[in-house]
Parts: sequence; structure tokens; C-alpha cells
Amino acid sequence: MSVAGLMTLSARDVLRRFADRRLTPTDYLAVCLERISKVNPKINALTAIDTERAIFEAAQASSRWSAGTPKGPLDGLPIGVKDIQDTEGLLTSHGSPRMRSYVPKSDFPMVARLRNAGAIILAKTNVPECGAGGNSRNPVWGATANPFDANLIAGGSSGGSAAALAANLLPVCTGSDTGGSLRLPAALCGIVGFRPSVDVIAHPTRPLGWSGISVLGPMTRTVDDLTLILSISHGYHPDDPLSAQSAQTRFTTLPDVDLSALRVGYSEDFGGAPVDLAIRETFRDRIEKIAPHVQDCCPVDLNLGNMDRCFDILRAESFLAAFGEVTKTEPTAFGLDIQTNVELGQSMSLADRAWAHAEQTRILRRFNALMQDFDVILLPTAPVSPFPWTQGHAAEIEGQSMDIYYRWLALTYRGSLAGGPSITLPCGRDPQGMPFGLQVLGAVRSDEALLATAKSLETLFAGNPDMARPCPDMTSLTPSGIDLRSIVTHPPVMDRDVQSKTAPLGTAV
Repeated sequence: MSVAGLMTLSARDVLRRFADRRLTPTDYLAVCLERISKVNPKINALTAIDTERAIFEAAQASSRWSAGTPKGPLDGLPIGVKDIQDTEGLLTSHGSPRMRSYVPKSDFPMVARLRNAGAIILAKTNVPECGAGGNSRNPVWGATANPFDANLIAGGSSGGSAAALAANLLPVCTGSDTGGSLRLPAALCGIVGFRPSVDVIAHPTRPLGWSGISVLGPMTRTVDDLTLILSISHGYHPDDPLSAQSAQTRFTTLPDVDLSALRVGYSEDFGGAPVDLAIRETFRDRIEKIAPHVQDCCPVDLNLGNMDRCFDILRAESFLAAFGEVTKTEPTAFGLDIQTNVELGQSMSLADRAWAHAEQTRILRRFNALMQDFDVILLPTAPVSPFPWTQGHAAEIEGQSMDIYYRWLALTYRGSLAGGPSITLPCGRDPQGMPFGLQVLGAVRSDEALLATAKSLETLFAGNPDMARPCPDMTSLTPSGIDLRSIVTHPPVMDRDVQSKTAPLGTAV
């Protein structure tokens, strides 16, 4: 099989080839590195790459597979890790000048679980500074471009992960999500992104341990690969009070879902969020194509409360917890987006905080009542087609100006408030020829049922050329006319032995 062909294989297919000795981790890693060397300069999805260690670990994994004694279910599989998640011995910059030489001494807990299962941590994936925003560009590494058009955004904050998967640089990447940081880039790049319920993957570095607004999740090209990673990364951690004990076999086998018995609700705009007309029309077309295959498919009112103000307060609260102390002594330590959130948090009162937590509780209960009549709810994931990466965010949608840089993410952050799991599936292209992502919401803690439904929908989409997952033509992709690294003002220190004297930052996404 050609290099390009090997890189299109799913993670499960690669591991099956390791098991039956048709492919070795060493040979597969070589193919990955060749692909990365040719493609990554065009899209800037990967940042720090640990080639030397990966080659050594792949050789060890090859010997274990040859002897029939793999270390774990991911033995020898190279993966990408979002650059706000610590990786032992590998530069973790957070896209921030303050962290440009930070080399962690230990792995982020989710990363540790994947490494212990045999995964090779090959590379970090690009983010906006400290994971703030929907455009993955920062002053350390520059901007990540969309593999379908290098002039356009890949989304954020897990944009490097999404672009790397769409461009077939790696089979699996990690992500995280507060207001859509995982789902948005997955939709814009045509891959699968899952925001699980808050109890599924322990997040013990979350600054506010009792707030479930931020979660961790995997990003892959297929639902099957998603469940593979979930089966390894889920579980309890004592430093995350919202994580829960669960059976080791959770996510290994999903229930069968008969689409003909599925009760589907749908909304174009999640209670009135601005959505571009072309995206609305694309969504309506997809609903028309899905409706004949399900039991019920009807519109639903998702006006669950004052969702925008509620999210503003909860997000500002988390940013204040993560970055407030640093900005007291270093007011310009971070870029404008982070400063905006910190200042917003500083302007709020205890009464604001109490109202927001009470309103989120009301939103949850209204959502629970709504889900008594539906198995899933369908929405667009992104309100606009990808725009130039030189533009920080969507400034106006449907004639409505965005009052803050993340307001254009309302289709995803409103779902975060509701508390249920959500997944975005690639579902054909929009009128601009760019990937269209269909967001699927499930009831609170219905993760297995939602994933099973997503698998059935994925199969349905694959059989229709208008809804099948689009793939970029990387052979004809030309680099953006503007250097993706042009905004770099603080080049990273690449010496693996350098240990930053700066303490790690809190996670903000």
C-alpha cells in the first residue's frame, strides 16, 4: 500500500495490521514522518515533534508485536496531543510566550493513560494562545490552516488536532472543549469530535474542579476510532471530583441503534443564535435527507434560558481562576482574548456568579424535560463556513455584530451549558465546498447511546455522496499566500533538556 493509502487507514485498521504482522510500528511511523514532512509545512497543524524518542519506542513496539506481547491496545500507534496538555519530555507551549520553553516532567493524566496503553506521543497540535478562541493561531507557532483551503481557518481551540487528522498526518489526536473547542474544528475540517459528559474523562488539572464547563475528548476520523480511545481514556481520578468510577469495558461495545426507531428533534439555531443563510440551507437539506430514515423528525425549541449571559459568566469565572493571579503582576502576560475574559471576570460580582450557576441548573432541567420526547437533537455545528485565518473570529453573522470574540460559537457553547454529551459528524460539504459538520446532542450522561446513534448516522451518511465525509486533496493544496508563521513573535526553545521556570497554566478552552 502507498504512503497516502496507509495514512488513510483508521487507527483500528493500523492496529489490526500490527497484530497480524502485515505492518510494523517502525514502518508505520516512517510513513507518518514522511507524510508530516511533506504536508505539515502547508497547514502548520503540528508544533513540537519528538522524532528521536518516537523511533526508539516504535522499534520496541515492533519487537513486542513480533513476539505477540503488545504492551497494550495502542502499542506503537503514533498520536498527537493538544498543546495545552502536558507531555513528559516534550515541549508544551500552550501557544503562549510565557510557556515557550516549558518541558513537562510528567504527562497530563489522559495522556498518561494513552501512553500506558502503548501509544507513541509523536507530536503536539497547535492551539490559540492558552486554548482561547476558535482560530488556532498564536505568537509562538503561528496559525493552523484548513487542509481544504490553506487560506482559511481550521477552527479552534483544537484546530491543530482537527487539521492533522483531516490531512492524514496522524490517526488519533486529543482535544478539549469548553464552548466548542473540540466540536468546531472537527466540523470545519471534516472529522469526528466528541464532547463527553463531565464524568467520563477525568480532568484533574481543571482550575475549578467543581465546574463541569470544560471537558476532555478524543478526535478521530471515525466513530469506531473514537470509542477505541474512549475505552482507554475514560475513568476516575481523585483530583477531579466530577469524574466517576466506571467499568473497564465501558465503550468497548456499543448498543445497536435502529435509525427507523429514532426520535429526532432539530434546530437550525439553538434558540435564536445567528447562523449564516447558506449554513441554514445546507442544514435543511441534510434534515430532508435524514428524515425518511428515522421514526420522527421534527423541529424543537431550544430557547432554554439566557444562555449567552450564563456562558459569559461561567467562562469568565474559569479564566479568572486560571489567569487572574498572573495578570495582577503581569498585566500584558497574555494576548487580548485572554485579557478580555479576565477583565470580564473582574467586573462581575458574587451575585452574577450565583445567578449564572442557578441559570445553568435551570437550563439543565429544561433540557432534561425536552429530551423526554427525543433520543437526539440535530443542529449545525458551525454558523459560518471557514473564513480567512488572518481574521481572528467571525465579526458579523446575519447582519448581527459579535460583541465578544467567542460569540460566534453559540451553537456549541449553548450545548455545553445543557450538560449532555455532543458529537459532531462530517456530513458532506457546504455551498463553499468546505466541510459541513452536523452536531448531535444527547441526553445527560447518555454517552454510549449517543455514540451508537452517531455510528448509525455515520453509516447512513457514507452511503450518500452528499453526506459522506469529505476528504481534502492535499496534492493540490498550496500554502497560504501569507506565511502561516508570520505572526510568530516568540519562537519556541526546542532544546528537550530545557526546563521552564514558569509554572504550568490552567486549562482554558
